[in-house]
Amino acid sequence: MTEHPTSHEGRQPLGARSQERTRPRQQDAAPAASPATAAIPGPAPAPGAGAHPAASAANPGPAGLDPQAAARREGDRLRFVGAATRRIARGIDLDEIVLGLCRASVPTFSDAILVYLRDPLPVGDERPVSPFVLRLRRSDRLRLNEEETETSLEIERLRLPAIDPHGDLPPAAELCEVRSGGALAEVLRGVRPVFGDSAAARAALPELLGTGRTAPTGHRAILAPLRGRRRVIGAAVFLRGTERPPFEANDLLVAAQLATHTALGIDKAVLYGREAYIADELQRTMLPDSLPQPTGVRLASRYLPAAETARVGGDWYDAIPLPGSRVALVVGDVMGHSMTSAAIMGQLRTTAQTLAGLDLPPQEVLHHLDEQAQRLGSDRMATCLYAVYDPVAHRITIANAGHPPPVLLHLGGRAEVLRVPPGAPIGVGGVDFEAVELDAPAGATLLLYTDGLVESRLRDVWTGIEMLRERLAATAQLTGQDHSPPLEALCDDVLDMLGPGDRDDDIALLAARFDGIAPSDVAYWHLEPEETAPGRARRLARRALNRWGLDDLSDSVELLVSEVVTNAVRYAERPVTLRLLRTDILRCEVGDDAPQLPRQRRARDMDEGGRGLFLVNRLARRWGATRLSTGKVVWFEMPARGQ
Repeated sequence: MTEHPTSHEGRQPLGARSQERTRPRQQDAAPAASPATAAIPGPAPAPGAGAHPAASAANPGPAGLDPQAAARREGDRLRFVGAATRRIARGIDLDEIVLGLCRASVPTFSDAILVYLRDPLPVGDERPVSPFVLRLRRSDRLRLNEEETETSLEIERLRLPAIDPHGDLPPAAELCEVRSGGALAEVLRGVRPVFGDSAAARAALPELLGTGRTAPTGHRAILAPLRGRRRVIGAAVFLRGTERPPFEANDLLVAAQLATHTALGIDKAVLYGREAYIADELQRTMLPDSLPQPTGVRLASRYLPAAETARVGGDWYDAIPLPGSRVALVVGDVMGHSMTSAAIMGQLRTTAQTLAGLDLPPQEVLHHLDEQAQRLGSDRMATCLYAVYDPVAHRITIANAGHPPPVLLHLGGRAEVLRVPPGAPIGVGGVDFEAVELDAPAGATLLLYTDGLVESRLRDVWTGIEMLRERLAATAQLTGQDHSPPLEALCDDVLDMLGPGDRDDDIALLAARFDGIAPSDVAYWHLEPEETAPGRARRLARRALNRWGLDDLSDSVELLVSEVVTNAVRYAERPVTLRLLRTDILRCEVGDDAPQLPRQRRARDMDEGGRGLFLVNRLARRWGATRLSTGKVVWFEMPARGQ
């Protein structure tokens, strides 16, 4: 058979990493014991054969040993089992646990080991399929050098596709189907380890190792089922060569201990891996699949899950279009690394989207998020930064709740850390949040991020922020004074600043390039809520379109403006606002102080009204209505010329 991809060549065995473990020449005397086995007395070597340096760890020696020597050997056996189980328990994931079993067993307990696991491994209360398949997960054996004897070379042939005619250690099959009622199924059901020459194992081992393959003769093989908390999940085969004393009855107890601790560790690793996978998928599904494309700003984002030491976290980002061509930029981080953190993140993100839809000021959004976090639990805390960018006014309003400050990269290459009030984290309660309004010049790039980007075990958060600022400035210098770096490439370059030890937490990154909308591309009017307002709105829209060279849109835009303004005037008590914005599309916004949102309905043949929104829906590329704290805005978009 072919070499298993997870097998390790040249690994150092437990307790013998300071020196190479090899068998001595047959004519040599027994070598000096290694530090791990010096206290373990071994059996006297047979005439013409050297004593194996690790044989004493698991063999009490001849029956003629005096009681004190036998007691010492039993103590050594217990110490070996304790050290081996501790090594196995140190593993966190599946591969580490199986590797711990192999390195603890070879060469101290056996010359070679084969570890088979179910494929796939059942998780929790999942009902396994029958018949099930065992896959060779890992194998290990003694390393060889050019001084090895011919008998020792048989272990090296353990994984070859054909059986060595002169050896008695078998090659191993990659896959084995465990048939219900078969010999292997009976041994696995019995749970207890058995010698390879027992009646049960003589039938089970060929089934496990493959058709036509024989097990070693004598007590030189142990088949140990691996049973987890609910079911058998695999098997381990311990093998010894002919130069070493065979296994004894007490070695079955050792094999049982090793198998039990390995199986329980594998159960734990599989459950932990499934929980981490579910939490990671939960978090990813709660993040936006794609970012919107609002007018006057370009967006890019990145998300990196935490390293294996921290697993999943609660970081999120969002971009939410607002009335008036504005956009809300949100980045947050729920404290903790668990499925609970990911679930709370989803709840807070949904709450933030709902509050943004009400067009509340940033500080009010954080205040309501704080109240929501307290309703979720007393220990539900998070940091959050909420910003609203207005491309018409070229201004940005930012409120912060204990989050790292954003960094603004100017067009000329200067990067600055914005001074925003730090605020308290969400969930503390009883804290006021403060918002600041800052300039957002065209061509500048705002970078929002979570603390996983700038903080790690190797550096504090402010050192990381300064490194981020310097990295942004250096990247901007490469594109020159008059050009901003490409947004996607900028995000990748920022993540490249992370070193091997910098992935203690997950990372959310949101970059916004401010293009803005020029004043010449904006037309804005106030209309009194009277019967003449629709006609005046048509005339004003026609003049603006003529000035912009969009006369071919006049008829459609005038009709839709007239319908929307007519609905607004019917319910408004204060002046109605009309705004046209020209970018790659033409956007019309009509605002009034009535909170009721319009709903499209099907008008009957004799109805005089009810057709306005039907026309808007048929002629406009997109349309919608948004409730504001002071009323509502109804908007529609028309394709520009040539689109």
